[in-house]
Amino acid sequence: MKKTVIITGAARGIGRAIAELFAAHDYNVLINYHRSADAAQQLYRSLTEQDCSVELFQADVTRRAEVEAMVAFCQQRFGLVDLLINNAGIAQSRLFIDLTDDDWLTMINTNLTAVFYCTQAVLRTMIPRKRGKIINIASIWGQIGASCEVHYSAAKAGLIGLTKALAKEVGPSNIQVNCIAPGIIDTAMLDPYTPEEKTALREQTPLERFGTPEEVAACALFLASDAANFITGQVIGVNGGFVV
Repeated sequence: MKKTVIITGAARGIGRAIAELFAAHDYNVLINYHRSADAAQQLYRSLTEQDCSVELFQADVTRRAEVEAMVAFCQQRFGLVDLLINNAGIAQSRLFIDLTDDDWLTMINTNLTAVFYCTQAVLRTMIPRKRGKIINIASIWGQIGASCEVHYSAAKAGLIGLTKALAKEVGPSNIQVNCIAPGIIDTAMLDPYTPEEKTALREQTPLERFGTPEEVAACALFLASDAANFITGQVIGVNGGFVV
């Protein structure tokens, strides 16, 4: 029987690569997006043309009511949710002293509070069944911090803490909760960086290159598999050796 996955922020970047890989491996895939409607529609068309089982759902995951509607739609369309991948996130580079209240709240709400809403919504059916998996996409900056990205680092560090604590809480219900902490991945999030800054980041990475969204997706696919059923509460680095 097909398993069902909800992937937040799946229209572009890492989320898109995850959606493509899971669809290719015969999952029912709910592609969540917020503002990237054109990219989401293009992905949906591409996957349906390949006879993949996919649906689109527009939702702002920082709003509980929209999250609840998304999960209800997924259950109506595919049945119970087997896997949630909390991928939706934003980044911003700004001096800490210049951060506004809006900068801080938007970062925390998108990268952390949204995970609370989405995870709580799916756990309501996972816990009674004693089956399910949660995969959170964090960042190396949540592990070691990044200058001029204090609010981003704080949110991702919070996500790592959430992962570890929740894994302990829902472990008795046979639910695995893990976290992937990507390093420098070649996505649109690198666009604000200068060529010199990109070169410096490559030089700090022992494998001397950026990672790809597909490499992060491959890690997610492993964690979703039965081969990873005894792995929970872990932070898996896909970072080329940037953090060891």
